[in-house]
Amino acid sequence: MKKTAVIAASVLFFVFVNVFLYTSVTRRLGNNYSGISQTKMVDVARYLPFEDTSNLARTGSSMHFSKDDDLPVLDGAAALVPVYASVIDSVYPEGSVTYEGGSFSDDNQYGENFAEDSVMQYQNTIRGFDALLDGSVDLFFTAHPSEKQMETAKEKGIDIELVPIGLEAFVFFVNKNNPVDSLTVDEIRGIYRGNITNWKEVGGADRSINPLLRIKNSGSQTMMEKFMGNDMIESRSMFAIFGASIGYSFRYYLSGMVANDNVRMLSVNGIYPDAENIRNSRYTLTAAFYAACRKDNTNPNVPKLVDWLLSKEGQKLIEECGYVAINPI
Repeated sequence: MKKTAVIAASVLFFVFVNVFLYTSVTRRLGNNYSGISQTKMVDVARYLPFEDTSNLARTGSSMHFSKDDDLPVLDGAAALVPVYASVIDSVYPEGSVTYEGGSFSDDNQYGENFAEDSVMQYQNTIRGFDALLDGSVDLFFTAHPSEKQMETAKEKGIDIELVPIGLEAFVFFVNKNNPVDSLTVDEIRGIYRGNITNWKEVGGADRSINPLLRIKNSGSQTMMEKFMGNDMIESRSMFAIFGASIGYSFRYYLSGMVANDNVRMLSVNGIYPDAENIRNSRYTLTAAFYAACRKDNTNPNVPKLVDWLLSKEGQKLIEECGYVAINPI
């Protein structure tokens, strides 16, 4: 009888524990809208120059480099791979993009294996900017570099020229099941300063907010720090996993390059970040992106390529890549 009571008590205990875990953790996590927290890498294979199946803008160019020219080496942020890959495809000679081992492979950290002599590189924002400083890259496509990156250039005695070539929106996003579809600038800052911690405070469900953060010196993190005036949380609460996420990125990177049907961009101050609202400056968080080069670079084809990017042909290519031209076309 005593043994039966002990068994029954044990069963009841495990039932209680499982019910508690389900109601307090499993069910909550299952409805926390947090699928957006999964990290995604750019599929560089979709943007390889001179490949028929690549997703590149092919709008035509009246300027063409030959294999005998001093070809500028291009690199850039993940969000701008379609732009500089399309530039190479339009202006450079075939055979100028080369791979270690002879063919493209995504079997490494960044999904590329561009050879040292390739005119296309992909080292992303942090390593790519360093490559610009050391002279192995001639032209770097990027959002505005961070203060730290510009300080590093200054410490090395290097002057960087930043030429704005297009417009993009800095966006905030949530899971598609989150009922909130718009936030004000003040509400976003309140979330990322830790003053607003529950979605019900901004018209959503009674659920804690899980504010996602990006890597220091990445383009999106630099933009976020500028937007926040360098006054924002530096880490999330250990309990943030129980909340519904909010994140930030650039519009086309989010909607075109790592497109995820489970993610929805938010309107800011009631204005949605589409191309037209970027073009007419109605969307508040519109920013330029740049072609960056060292001012002491003596390759004559660097300024020639920058001038082409600002021409009607270059601006048309930027629009066809999915971004917004900075000059009328």
